[in-house]
Amino acid sequence: MATRDGYEPVMLLLANIVRGIAGLVAGVIAVGVLLVVVDANEDNTIVDAVLEVARFFTDPFRSIVDLENGKEHLQIAINWGIAAAVYLAIGFAIAALLRALAVRAAR
Repeated sequence: MATRDGYEPVMLLLANIVRGIAGLVAGVIAVGVLLVVVDANEDNTIVDAVLEVARFFTDPFRSIVDLENGKEHLQIAINWGIAAAVYLAIGFAIAALLRALAVRAAR
């Protein structure tokens, strides 16, 4: 497959980076959900760091589902799960677009 001024490899690399970042963000959110559900000790430095990063990425999704009192863990799991799915979907869609542009450039 011929390349045009190196455009194709750069676009493919960029697509892989975008996909990797989306997967990493979704992974941190998933670990955050697990830590909340098992009621991990937030005084632990690692737990606190993971939850802070997860909260940063899930803040816009915080009140999509608003359950009654006593079900906060389930509410966080649902809202953060939605956030992880959205990050994955958008990241993978952007990566697919970049791959398509790379293939088109190679023609």
